[in-house]
Formats: sequence, structure tokens, C-alpha cells
Amino acid sequence: MRLEHLLIFGTVMAATWVAATYFWPRMLLSVFKRAILVKGFGDGPVPVNTLYTQSEALFADPLDMPAGTSKVAAAGVNRDTLLTLGWLDLSKGPLVLHVPDMGGRYYSVQFTNPHTNTNFAYVGKRTTGTGAGDFLITGPGSSGAIPEGVRHISSPTRSVLLIGRVLVYNDADLPTAHGLASQLRLSPLR
Repeated sequence: MRLEHLLIFGTVMAATWVAATYFWPRMLLSVFKRAILVKGFGDGPVPVNTLYTQSEALFADPLDMPAGTSKVAAAGVNRDTLLTLGWLDLSKGPLVLHVPDMGGRYYSVQFTNPHTNTNFAYVGKRTTGTGAGDFLITGPGSSGAIPEGVRHISSPTRSVLLIGRVLVYNDADLPTAHGLASQLRLSPLR
């Protein structure tokens, strides 16, 4: 093989590596976003700026999913936390996340920048405690006063993937944990 062929091959391989490293996570998140917004998790699509909490039936038996349930619902299945998902669009204005009093129970709400697949904020037992609270989520360039008693989360982008998890102690605790997870709510700033 001649030197010029090696240089061309090396350049193509380097460009392919950079493109795969940069675009692969974005492509996966794009597919995940489409699955959430269009297919949902068996109960129909999950509209933008709303939250979906995994059903008790899907949590109780993730390997024998009900007919019509999206395969995305089984991705990342774990056996001790209920999942709550939402895709936020902050271009229409800030949103307020309400968290109920978790009574000492472990929970977390993770905020992910889908453009870089990096987490930029957490709400949960380890970061904000388990008491009830409201959190104002704003996008870049957002201005305005933050209401009293509301904590602020500043997003680096207008698009946010929100992933919430609520601990389930055992099978008997599932209804209680599901009730708490279902109380995680989003609303526009009023």
C-alpha cells in the first residue's frame, strides 16, 4: 500500500470515529425522543411538557409486557425504582416541577441536556431532601422573577429530558410508591 493510500485511509477512519463519537449519542436520544412522543409506553403518546409514570403492571412484570406496550419501556428496566419520564420544551416559557413530600423515601429527578447527553441538575433525596417542593425550570435567556419558595433550575438548552425515579421497597409498597411517583407534576409558570 502506498503512503498516500494510508493517509487517505487514516483520514477517513479519523473522520468516521469523530462522527460516530459525536453523532451516535444524539441519534440515540433522537430515537428515544420520538419513541416517547409518538409511541409512549403502551398507554399512548406522551405529549411534550407532560410526565408519564410507569404503570404498576409494567413495573411488576417487565418481562411479560402487556400487548401494545412499547419496547422502549423495557429499556433500562430496574427492579427497585418506578420510572417517570417527560420531554420538556422550554421555548414556550418556564415550567414548574412539583414534587410531593416523599416522607424520607429515596427518589431522584434527573435533568438531561439531550444535545450533549449530559445531566445538568438533580432534584431528590440526596440533593434537595424529601420534603414537598416546587422547582422553576428555565431555558437559556429566560428572565423574570423567581417566585418566593420556588427553587430555580437553569437549563442550558430549551429541550430537556426529565427522568424521575421513586424507590419501591417491596411488592406490597408498589401502590404507595406509584401514588407518590404520579404526584410528580409539571405546570406552566403562572
